[in-house]
Amino acid sequence: MDRDRAAWFAARAGLVLDPGLDFEITGDDPVLPTPFHLGEGAAVALLLSGQEAARLWELRGGRRQGLGVDVRHAAASLRSYMVLEVNGQTGAPPPRAGANLTAIWPCRNGRFVHLHGSFTHGPGILAELGLGERATAEEIAAATRQRDAFELEDALGVNGLCAAVCRAREEWLAHPQGRVLAAQPVVTLERIGDAPPEPLGEADRPLRGVRVLDLTRVLAGPTVARTLAEHGADVLHIASPRLPTIERFEVDTGHGKRQAFLDLEEPGQADVLRELVRGADVFSQGFQWGSLERRGFGPRQTAELRPGIIYVAENAFGFGGPWDGRPGWEQLAQAATGVCVRQGGDGIPVLAPAAMNDYTTGYFGAIGAMMALRRRAVEGGSWLVRVSLARTSMWYYDLGDDLEPGEASGTGDLSGAMQERETGYGRVRFLRPALRMSETDPRWELPTAPPGSGEPRWLDRPQETARA
Repeated sequence: MDRDRAAWFAARAGLVLDPGLDFEITGDDPVLPTPFHLGEGAAVALLLSGQEAARLWELRGGRRQGLGVDVRHAAASLRSYMVLEVNGQTGAPPPRAGANLTAIWPCRNGRFVHLHGSFTHGPGILAELGLGERATAEEIAAATRQRDAFELEDALGVNGLCAAVCRAREEWLAHPQGRVLAAQPVVTLERIGDAPPEPLGEADRPLRGVRVLDLTRVLAGPTVARTLAEHGADVLHIASPRLPTIERFEVDTGHGKRQAFLDLEEPGQADVLRELVRGADVFSQGFQWGSLERRGFGPRQTAELRPGIIYVAENAFGFGGPWDGRPGWEQLAQAATGVCVRQGGDGIPVLAPAAMNDYTTGYFGAIGAMMALRRRAVEGGSWLVRVSLARTSMWYYDLGDDLEPGEASGTGDLSGAMQERETGYGRVRFLRPALRMSETDPRWELPTAPPGSGEPRWLDRPQETARA
């Protein structure tokens, strides 16, 4: 992939690739069987994350460095949970309650809707369809065929349930939410409070000593903090013992993180979280927009607790517009923005062959966090970073849908890109970071660990490290 094309990809996201940056992107699409440039897009997103890490490294007195990304490795990173081995076992997450509901279903007039049972939405969706919790796939399809796709989407959305019509791209761009997102860059950065500059001292890694409080689950949000951990950040992942999760996803996104439980329903636990916020540099959250604000941990509330905080917010359908706060997942972002219709070609809509939005939105969230850290170091302030699955999906569409899926080369032999470690889950074989850096090569210092396996406290900040 040549430099000019990489710079054009970055510009389509509203970001700038430094013309003087020393980098190489090896390989080209199609890697995966899709008309979209998923491998090259992921490679550019990772390159942009490396550019920000390199800038922080220079701010700390480090030398300029060269960067590299392999397109096949980058494409594989969009499916890293699929190549993960835990005690020799690979594959997709095991089925869970409501999983049979999470699929694309036919509606009236030849339209289709993607329903998503989420962790708890299945019973509500089935009730809207007039079905019980033991409904079969045949019964679900018969019920959806009786409904107008857009009417069903609205009926479920009003009740906070997960669904999206499989739209063509043109339909999404004409939709009020699509128009709102089209006017925004992929990463938005907003100053939300005053605070003095916080220069970064010398250290052995770009983010050494930077504390990241990670309140996220299931792929996109967790990938933000995992990406920051690649560059040396102290990441503390806080989970609730009340909330369900998916173990394979936790294993995949837990590299480099410490783990702890906090239950905000219990007396005193919110105070512990407030104390952690006061000691943090980055607060990353992926809950439904507004839910943490009701508990006192919204962006401006957090900035009052900790002036100088970098608040990263990730969601499904963006911020502002009629779908502001609507819940959703990878699949629904693909469905709404036109990806599923295009991926299906002349047939029925289908999903792209990767979690293209989840992982890439995580990369973009990390890029925004590092941009904000750099600005805080120079000019001070508290900062809000926003990214969304749907906006990332629109970016991929902007890059082009002109590839022939049948010509895909595949990711090939990934053995050279894999690592093994003993972890709290047992022996784990996993995909290492796809980004390469000549001076501070990304790596995860800590093995992935089960949720709640540690204590909700910060480590002492390391002393400044002089370099030869």
